[in-house]
Amino acid sequence: MNKDKLKPNPNPLIEKLKNNKFQHVFLYAILAVILFVALYSNVKPETLDVELFTVSDQTIYAPTTVEDKVETQRKEQEAYDAVEDQYVLKKEITEKQVDLISSIFDAIIEVRKEEETANKSEDATSTLLTPEEKVKRLQEKLTPAISDKISEETFLPLVSTTDDELVLAKDAVVTAVNNIMSKEIPIIQLTEAKKQAVEELGYTSLKADVLKAATELTRFSITPNVVFDKDATEEKRQQAIDNVKVAQIKQGQILVEEDELINREVYRKLGLVGLLDNQQSFKPFLGLGLFIVLILIGVVYYFEKKDSPISKKYNSLLLYCLIFAITILLMKIVSLFQKIDYTHIGYLVPVAMGAMLVKLLLNERLAILTCMIFAICGSVIFNEGVTGSFNFSVGVYYLFGCLAAVLFLGEHNLRSKILQAGLFVAGMNVLVITAIMLIRNGSYSNVEIGSYFIMACASGLVSSVLTIGFMPFFETGFGILSTMKLIELSNPNHPLLRKILTETPGTYHHSVMVANLSESACEAIGANGLLARVGAYYHDIGKTKRPQYFIENQMNIENPHNKLSAQLSKNVIISHVTDGVEMLKKHKMPKEFVDIAEQHHGTSLLKYFYHQAKQSNDSIYEEEFRYPGPKPQTKEIAIISIADSVEAAVRSMSNPTPDKIEKLVRSIISDRLQDHQLDECDLTLKEIDIIAKSFCESLKGIFHSRIEYPELTKKQKVK
Repeated sequence: MNKDKLKPNPNPLIEKLKNNKFQHVFLYAILAVILFVALYSNVKPETLDVELFTVSDQTIYAPTTVEDKVETQRKEQEAYDAVEDQYVLKKEITEKQVDLISSIFDAIIEVRKEEETANKSEDATSTLLTPEEKVKRLQEKLTPAISDKISEETFLPLVSTTDDELVLAKDAVVTAVNNIMSKEIPIIQLTEAKKQAVEELGYTSLKADVLKAATELTRFSITPNVVFDKDATEEKRQQAIDNVKVAQIKQGQILVEEDELINREVYRKLGLVGLLDNQQSFKPFLGLGLFIVLILIGVVYYFEKKDSPISKKYNSLLLYCLIFAITILLMKIVSLFQKIDYTHIGYLVPVAMGAMLVKLLLNERLAILTCMIFAICGSVIFNEGVTGSFNFSVGVYYLFGCLAAVLFLGEHNLRSKILQAGLFVAGMNVLVITAIMLIRNGSYSNVEIGSYFIMACASGLVSSVLTIGFMPFFETGFGILSTMKLIELSNPNHPLLRKILTETPGTYHHSVMVANLSESACEAIGANGLLARVGAYYHDIGKTKRPQYFIENQMNIENPHNKLSAQLSKNVIISHVTDGVEMLKKHKMPKEFVDIAEQHHGTSLLKYFYHQAKQSNDSIYEEEFRYPGPKPQTKEIAIISIADSVEAAVRSMSNPTPDKIEKLVRSIISDRLQDHQLDECDLTLKEIDIIAKSFCESLKGIFHSRIEYPELTKKQKVK
């Protein structure tokens, strides 16, 4: 058995879906490439060909804000070094020195008392100790550290003076030492502290030799009473480091002025902000890629979520890419003039053209999204002469101008409306530029202000002119039935409409009535009312080929169908559909009109001729007396189909009343539902009920009761 025969044949619909998906992805890729190419040069890091110790030929500004780590470290080191060592007061040192000086005087008093005791005892000799001997005894009682540092000349007056003088000297020295050492005395202030202690002793009434000795003891006792606190010092230094602000090179900061020498510090800063040739950063390109992805997400979300046929999505996406590319190309071309030192040339770009084309040819929601995209892209493309990658003034200018154009254009837009939109955009541009100048609070010359206003007005007017110029090409190339095109086709002077009016006036009146009913019903459910109205004008164009065979055109003539068989009459009636399709295609009318003419009868049954044929021949099949179809595929065609039957039926009523009209409308709709004529369009039961109510309201307004005027008698007429 051949295994190839077991392989299922690929489903053509699935293959078509795959191809369309690939085409969509390809268009999205093209859109991404357009954005990348347009914005690449504007986000590419600027590099300078400069050398160390050369003179700069231009004033160089920092393109971005970066942290200067070297400068930060230098400032931190300065703050660290500026913090002095921290010391802590040790009270126990003061107490120790006070005890030391007290013990010295206690030793002197003890030596003196020992001498007195020896002299009073029975074994004592009459020989007294000399001062030198007393000093030696005193030194024996003191520690070597004290004996070595205090000379004998210091002790001699103290061992020789009176008891009262000695007590006074002790109190003076202890007081001076305690007072001075109660304050912090670092090593560097030791001399000053001793000097203060000596000055304090000078206020006592001691004898000169005793005062000198007391002074020496005081100077000996004064010692530093603070010690280095490592933890406190480190804490203070860390606080100083933490208080240092991070050094930054600010965006727009002048790095080197024209004719200034590029020294090592300047060269280092140029490298830090990425302006040297030997440095390349990929961050801007990664950011640009992410930026493009965000834009594409919005576009993809709109087109892929939109509930419409895949082929129509592709045409819409292709048209959108084309409009987008043209607008971005205009921006890029105009941006080249920034190189001639005219950085505000961006105000001249007719960017509102792109927004208006998207609004007129595609959708208002998509147009608003496009306004934001154009604003962001424009702020990047025209970033010459500004610090940073975005020129927010141009971005705001584009956003307000585009939104003004989209919001000004309404449902039905004639060419004059587009020109008015251009004037409105020009006015909005002037207001935005005025606001920007006032916010900047700058000083502008009259020439500058005038040039800004001229560019603003030119941008709006050129946008409308280009929109009008591009519209026919896009409509023809993509087969788009825009609002403006519909309005043009609704002109009674159109050849086909004049043909209906002159050759089949009854059909023309019927078509107008169907158009009125259809438009109201479509607008009631949110469908395209203008498409339904204009399409209804042409839906019976095929009747112009044999007008006398249709009852609305049979005025004062015999009905030709009376002389024809039911089979032949059926063929004549059904042929107006195929004839209409051929005529519309021949005149290259929009496909939507061809579909309306082809589908407005669906596969409905010609009941009158079917029953007439059935009476003469029972073997007649119902399918032979049905229109070829297809059934209505859209809401607009379904509504026109119902309105066509409703208008004809109500017109044939002898005395239409509101109740009769409503009953007739409901019965016709019910018959269409039972005949499955509305199965292939996406009308809901709720929408069908709204359509019925809309038909009844419209028909009640047409067939309202009128006042009957009494006839005039001949006598009254003569008068």
